[in-house]
Amino acid sequence: MSIEEISAEDAAREIEAGGFLLDVRNDDEWEAGRAPGAEYITLQQLPERYSEISTDATIIVVCRAGGRSLKASEFLATQGIVAKNLSGGMQAWAAAGLAVIDSQGATGTVI
Repeated sequence: MSIEEISAEDAAREIEAGGFLLDVRNDDEWEAGRAPGAEYITLQQLPERYSEISTDATIIVVCRAGGRSLKASEFLATQGIVAKNLSGGMQAWAAAGLAVIDSQGATGTVI
């Protein structure tokens, strides 16, 4: 199974154009820092909650470095849902200078 990889910069452009960013990290990672507007379903919760994901827009999946989001993208593909994996994850997102916020909306950190 081949999952399309997308750079942080290209992902930001797709999200700005109406794409959907799904964050599959753990609670502590999500609370410390996330991309504004991201939706949150942990990788562990995904099998029970994937039906909550809108398929009306491009789905981009992110984790910290790209491994868990690749697994999530592969799972979604088995359910007939096309998703792109954000290569390098939130680490790449932050390194590209894209916004990271914490649970209060202040500047966040990728852990």
